[in-house]
Order: sequence, then structure tokens, then C-alpha cells
Amino acid sequence: MQETVLLVDDEEGIRRVLSVVIKDAGFRVLTAASGAEALDILTDNDVELVVSDIKMPGMDGLELLQKIKRNWPDSEVIMITGHGDIGSAIESLRRGAADFITKPFHDDALEISLERALQKIHIRDQLREYTENLEHLVLEKSKELVEAERMAAVGQTVASMSHAIKNVAGGLEGGMFVLEKGLELENQEYLRQGWEMIRRDVERVKNLSMNLLDYAKPVTINPIEADPNDPARQVYDLMVSTAEKSGVKLELDLVEPLASMRMDVDAVHECLTNLVSNAIDACQDLLEGEKRVVIRTIDGGGMSVQYEVKDTGHGIAPETLTRIFNSFFTTKGSRGTGIGLMATKKLVKEMGGGIMANSGVDQGATFTITIPTAHVVT
Repeated sequence: MQETVLLVDDEEGIRRVLSVVIKDAGFRVLTAASGAEALDILTDNDVELVVSDIKMPGMDGLELLQKIKRNWPDSEVIMITGHGDIGSAIESLRRGAADFITKPFHDDALEISLERALQKIHIRDQLREYTENLEHLVLEKSKELVEAERMAAVGQTVASMSHAIKNVAGGLEGGMFVLEKGLELENQEYLRQGWEMIRRDVERVKNLSMNLLDYAKPVTINPIEADPNDPARQVYDLMVSTAEKSGVKLELDLVEPLASMRMDVDAVHECLTNLVSNAIDACQDLLEGEKRVVIRTIDGGGMSVQYEVKDTGHGIAPETLTRIFNSFFTTKGSRGTGIGLMATKKLVKEMGGGIMANSGVDQGATFTITIPTAHVVT
């Protein structure tokens, strides 16, 4: 059966020429003149490959790529870009594009990119089948060999950690691809970008290992008498420059005054840092609209204090919202490890508190930590 390629370009002449090239390569071709039209076609058709121009009026190729990866993650996308627009090409790879080709290009270049993307799909399908078979085998053997609940939990954690490592490996693979392009084309910018991507993900591997070691250590809560607003102020001071560099406005909304209470300031600080960092990441991918994160304190009527971190990002789908605190689950794709929220939940639990999340798609997300009042100083 022929694989389907959706060709997206606002210029009719380019669509006509490329359609012939793609058909000659053995593919079925659908065409769209805009990003919005492409989304309609994807909704009604089973499309394995998408070839899209980056520079288009209205919804550009990068925004289209982001929507495709969010709603049709198994579809592979090849981007078309101008010869001098390396930055957009690199950004498309970071957002999940399978490849990019530059104008003007040879027919062979497009055919090679299509075959490479198709091979990636086949390998992924084979890997999924192998993984399903492997999971079945592991389950059968676990029934035979693992009877204790503790050992079952260990097996679950190992499987989740494997997923986290796979995410990091995906990032490394993207860096290697750009680096290979740089070697092939003798392009110093590609080489620099590829090396930076690899360096960043090697750092993530190191951080993952250290975070796992830290997570495995017993947690000791050391409460002291303190102003509950202090951790929020400290995290704001720590993260405000990071937010500004990411184009995000970080705001502080504190209840003044709050009664002093016995609390572990460092533990609350760590929890808020994780939440604010995630919130900034959630806003970074916005192509339009306000990018804002608010740290808020709420008086729990003398029984507790609440810390709220609210962002204006894309939000979290309901089916995902129920899983975000699971071991090693992440909504960041290859950028995330899933340890931050897991560690935050563990710390909050040790403080006798609770954490919850509220969100909706394209409505931002709000994380709320509730810490019970151990001792109020009047």
C-alpha cells in the first residue's frame, strides 16, 4: 500500500512541481495551500509523512509542525527552508521534524529525505512491536519470579526510568543528526549547533543520574520558624532572570502579612523551583499570546499555607493531567526526565502536605501546594 505524503506550500507552482517528484518516488500525494488546510486534511486522512514550507503567511511551518506533533505524533515532518535560514531549520529539528531540505534543492534530496523519514517510521513501528512483545514477556516472567509487592514496584520504576532514558537518547540523536549534516556540508554553523545539542543532552544525562541518586536518599524535614512568604520571594529572585531570558514575565503575588509558622524553608524552596522551572518551559513554546508565570501565596485560614504557580502555557490535556505525578512521566518529550514533579510530590508528602494540578488545553496550568500549619507564632 502506498504511503501518503501531505505537501504544504502556499505557492501553487511549487506544489505542482513537488507533487510530481513525490509521486514519481512512489508516494500518494495530498496538497494544502496553508497550515489551516493541512490540519483539516490530517483530521480526515491517515497521513504518514508531511512536507511543509517553513515560511508561509498566517500559520507558518513551525507552528504547523508543533500542532502536528501534538495531535499526530506518529506522523513525520520534513521542512523546506531557504538556504540562509539555518536558525529556523535547527528550531524545526528541536520541535520534532524528521529532516529539512533547503531551497533550491535537487529532486534526489527530497526523495532521500522521504525515504529516510519512511525508514524512521518503519523502525519505530518495529520497535513498538518489539517493545510490546518484550513487555508481554517481562509481565509473564514477573508473574513467575516476582510475587512481592516491593519487587513489582521496582520493576515498574525500572520500566519508567527506561522511558526517561529513551527521551534523553532522542535528544542526543537529534544533535548527532545536525552534527552529521555539518560534517557532510562542511558547515560550521551546523557543527556548532549539533555540538551544543549533544553537550546539552550529555548534561541532562548527568543531571538525571544525580537526581536519581538524590531521589533515592531518605528525606529529612527540618522545620524552623519562618515567614511562609520567604521561599516564594527567594524563588522569584532566583528565577526572574531565567524567565526574562526566555521571554516570560515572572510575577509575585503574596498575601501580606502571613503568620509565621514552623516549616522547612529549603524543602518548600526546592518544590517551588521545580514548579516555576516547569511553568517557564510551558510558556516558551507559545508562538503568540502572553507568556506569564505567577507565584502566589494563599492564607489557609490558620490551618495551612498554599503556594500556587500559574502559567499561561498551552495547558495539559485531561488524560495527561492524571499522570503527571507518575514516576518518570513527562510532558516535555525529549527535553524532560519526569523526575521534577515526582520529587516535588515526594517532598510535599514528607511535609505532610498535598499537591494538585488544574489545567485545560490552551488554558495554562495551575499547580497548588498545601502545607499544613505545624506551629503558628503570634
